[in-house]
Amino acid sequence: MTGDLSLIERPRADALRLGWAEPATEWVEATPVGNGRTGAMVFGGRSGTRLQLNDSSVWSGTPASGAQALDALVAAGAGPERLAEVRKAIDRGDYREAERLLYSFEGPWSQEFLPLGDVVITEIPDAHRADPGRAAAPAPYARELDLDDAILRERTGVDGSRTTRTVWASAPAGCLLVHLSYDVPTDVELALSTPLRLERTSAGAGAGRGTGAPAGAAAGVDDGADDRSGVASLALGVRLPVDGAPLHEEQVAEPLVYRDEREAATAEYDPYAAIAVAVRSDGVATADGTGIRLTGVRRALVAIATDSTGRRWWQGADGPLTEAARPTLIADTLELAERAADAAPAELLAAHLDDVRPLLGASTLRLGARRAGLFDVDRDLLHGDDDALTATVLTQFGRYLLVASSRAGSPPANLQGIWNDELRPPWSSNYTININTEMNYWAAESSGLAACHGPLLDLVDRLAVTGAETARRLYGTRGWVAHHNTDPWGYSLPVGAGHGNPSWAIWMMGGLWLTDHLWQHWRYGLDETFLRERAWPVLVGAAEFALDWLVDDGRGGLRTVPSTSPENLFGGPDGHAESLAQSATMDVALIRALFGRVTEAAGVLGLEHPVLAEIGAALPRLVGFAATADGRLREWGADLVEVDPDHRHMSQMIAVYPLGLMDTARTPELARAAVATLDRRGPGAMGWSWAWKIALRARLGDGETARELLREASAPFERDHRRLAPVDGSEWGGLLPNLFSTHPPVQLDGNFGFAAAVRELVLGTAEGTVRLLPALPEAWGEGELLGARLPGALAVDLRWSSGRPVEVVVRRLAEAAPRVIDVELRGRRMRVPLDPDETVLDLSALVPTAAGVR
Repeated sequence: MTGDLSLIERPRADALRLGWAEPATEWVEATPVGNGRTGAMVFGGRSGTRLQLNDSSVWSGTPASGAQALDALVAAGAGPERLAEVRKAIDRGDYREAERLLYSFEGPWSQEFLPLGDVVITEIPDAHRADPGRAAAPAPYARELDLDDAILRERTGVDGSRTTRTVWASAPAGCLLVHLSYDVPTDVELALSTPLRLERTSAGAGAGRGTGAPAGAAAGVDDGADDRSGVASLALGVRLPVDGAPLHEEQVAEPLVYRDEREAATAEYDPYAAIAVAVRSDGVATADGTGIRLTGVRRALVAIATDSTGRRWWQGADGPLTEAARPTLIADTLELAERAADAAPAELLAAHLDDVRPLLGASTLRLGARRAGLFDVDRDLLHGDDDALTATVLTQFGRYLLVASSRAGSPPANLQGIWNDELRPPWSSNYTININTEMNYWAAESSGLAACHGPLLDLVDRLAVTGAETARRLYGTRGWVAHHNTDPWGYSLPVGAGHGNPSWAIWMMGGLWLTDHLWQHWRYGLDETFLRERAWPVLVGAAEFALDWLVDDGRGGLRTVPSTSPENLFGGPDGHAESLAQSATMDVALIRALFGRVTEAAGVLGLEHPVLAEIGAALPRLVGFAATADGRLREWGADLVEVDPDHRHMSQMIAVYPLGLMDTARTPELARAAVATLDRRGPGAMGWSWAWKIALRARLGDGETARELLREASAPFERDHRRLAPVDGSEWGGLLPNLFSTHPPVQLDGNFGFAAAVRELVLGTAEGTVRLLPALPEAWGEGELLGARLPGALAVDLRWSSGRPVEVVVRRLAEAAPRVIDVELRGRRMRVPLDPDETVLDLSALVPTAAGVR
């Protein structure tokens, strides 16, 4: 495309935009931008702006963190022999002894995602006025986030002049870009800082850089002209901690631990990061160790780049990542920023749009009459009464956040995506893999963002390696294992530091759940090479662990023990709240799904493997799904009563969504038990729990309750967002001023989950039948879902009116896609042969003529 620079200051008329009428005064009011590599929270302002910076690879720890912790656990006695003692203690009902022994299996903690820096831009618009002593009158302020083009625009000014700031995070350029435009000559100061340990600064000036044209020379300069007058730049070298303790570890003496210089000089891996800022303007630019100053500016382009040894390790760097690599890291980051700043803005913008538009526009949803336009976040969304509009915006916002925080070459989106401003973020802002990390990616395949799924699949590959050593040494099994938390280093141990409650710390099924993402990537794309070369070995390894983890129950069956249902507790026989049980439904569901998928994959690939016979022998011996005496879906292997009936986790419901092992058609009794479970859990929750409840209600056909849950979930959260939520649920969350979901505090799994859950109401994603409008709330009678993806490499365009589909188009995206599909609408079914490319469905068999609508 051509570089239409009008888009820098003016959005497309048909773009979906979010607006704020005031600058951000705190972090949860700021606007997120990101390119998967670098993220920023943009605060805005009337006389400047602040960009709080993150890099997706900047974490505490080192690649050796997990291996060192495993060595310490084994040295202290954890291992297969002690596991046998645990199982004996559980069998005789001695839960205190079993817990005491299990504490020795808990490693310290996975590592923390850290803030990297701040760029503060301060503007002095009246520095060149004839009467600088007169107070300037500020103009109105507006901040807009374009969800279709991933561009943030600010408009403000003084005394009738106009200031425009445009921010976009360019994946092709590898930089955050800030375009500044002023009606009058303006002086600008840029300050760069870090909350971590600053090591060195480097002010850059290449040939011809550091001197600009006179202020008045810019008067007739157009943004598209080659008005580059030199680039001034500044870089920081930043040391990173080798260990970071979670916020909930209150007794830790030193939460962030840095390696001293003597150790760094001899270490194989040096935790280090770099930030660079480069500026090209039509004014005079100077740079020193504290910042960059621009004088007499009408136009400026700011490029911000970040990097770390962690990213280079993640990408498989060939060379050493020792202390000696620091100068190269800084120089390369500075060069990246300078190269971007020296490019024409039109070219940078064109490359950005060519990159993000296919992703953000791959699939779109409209509920109700409106999708395009500018919507005031506070008035139209947080305090509005159009829940169809809110659902539309939350769906696209969740997709925007995934595009911004999960791109090839970087670690996956974490609990806060790619945005965090705290040195001790809640729950370490890490990967919690008993639901939260998985939920981040529920919408990836179904909404056309398979490319953004890649970083999570890369992390699973890493865990399959580190988890193999953990499985062998801790449990004496084949295959690989992962537990409750992990990090980019592939931490695969139980966490808890020897005192974490087993209800969350002692859970061995994390790897099994993560394999669902490999399977979904295969099912949505039908790439047999991916299935054979990447998915198959990881699936087999997880299955081998599951087979070895199962033990005989003495009655011919197989059980998992110890077994927990994250993160819930049940009442023990003596009234004590217990976590350890046998054959929790979540365990059984994950194992059943995995075994079935390994068997199916072997058939597709034409493979023989010893694990297939073991699976065939084990499946009939697994505990079946069942309802409790009072009609709920059983959560543990026996009828046990949860301590908290309103608990946020519904781990047994994984069998309904996302695994699809039970539904209203094939297993009606179990579906009724699932509904009873949801009814008992009740409504209120926090973001991610609401998202799961909405998706579950969608799978079970209850759109009206799902709509009410969404209305709850999208209410504004107006209490202390930084305080951890009380366990009694008295401060369950809603949406923050920037639409971030909250636990509280901030967690973005809810945002990602909403994007999947709302779509599930409109088009079912379970494998098999194409279910049209399976749980559409009556109030959402009009809308369209375009470019939706379904398992089997299918794409669907669906439009509906008066609650009935009026147009359905199905496209086959791969040669292996089915040639015949089953389509269902409210109990009516039909079989449809598909054309090679695109098929427009004849809906007459599904939708009887009524009121002129088919």
